Amino acid sequence: MKLKNLFFAPFILLLILAACNNNDYSPKPKAYYRIEFPKKQYTSFNRPVPFSFEYPTYATIEQDKSRDAHKDWYNLHFKQFNGFLHLTYYDVSGKGEYDEMVEDARKLAFKHTIKATAIDQKMINYPDRRVYGIYYAIEGNTASSVQFFLTDSAQHYFRGALYFNERPQYDSIEPVVKFIKKDIDKMISTFKWKQ
Repeated sequence: MKLKNLFFAPFILLLILAACNNNDYSPKPKAYYRIEFPKKQYTSFNRPVPFSFEYPTYATIEQDKSRDAHKDWYNLHFKQFNGFLHLTYYDVSGKGEYDEMVEDARKLAFKHTIKATAIDQKMINYPDRRVYGIYYAIEGNTASSVQFFLTDSAQHYFRGALYFNERPQYDSIEPVVKFIKKDIDKMISTFKWKQ
């Protein structure tokens, strides 16, 4: 019997030592996947439309094929991030129509007030290129994180709205939104009217 106990003694000692290890085995919180961001590179959007700008090479420009789309409507598709920057253009025929479009842009941005934690507005002003507008940065669990419009205040109106094909959870898409905001800033800073 004593020989048997002697045989199990090292095994029991090993078990006791392993149990005394101070490693923390508490459950880990949920985490999000690591996002690999591509290198910032831009190319020119030069199609037979009244405007031009630079956009990132890791996004694709697609003609808007929706039922109500006009000929100068496009989508900047960020496939890697499952997001779209919807781009619409209108010819402006008069001050009344211009005022209505500006008010529509404000309403569309502030429609997200219910879920938004903040909506920041920033004036866009490039008088040397006759590019003016408002940039709306929308924070919170909203369908759209960025909206803006650009105009020459006379005959052109261009609007952009960023959407993701995901359930809105701002804390999970925030790094992607920050990344794409730099691309939108580049688009706006290089935007030109052709006429």
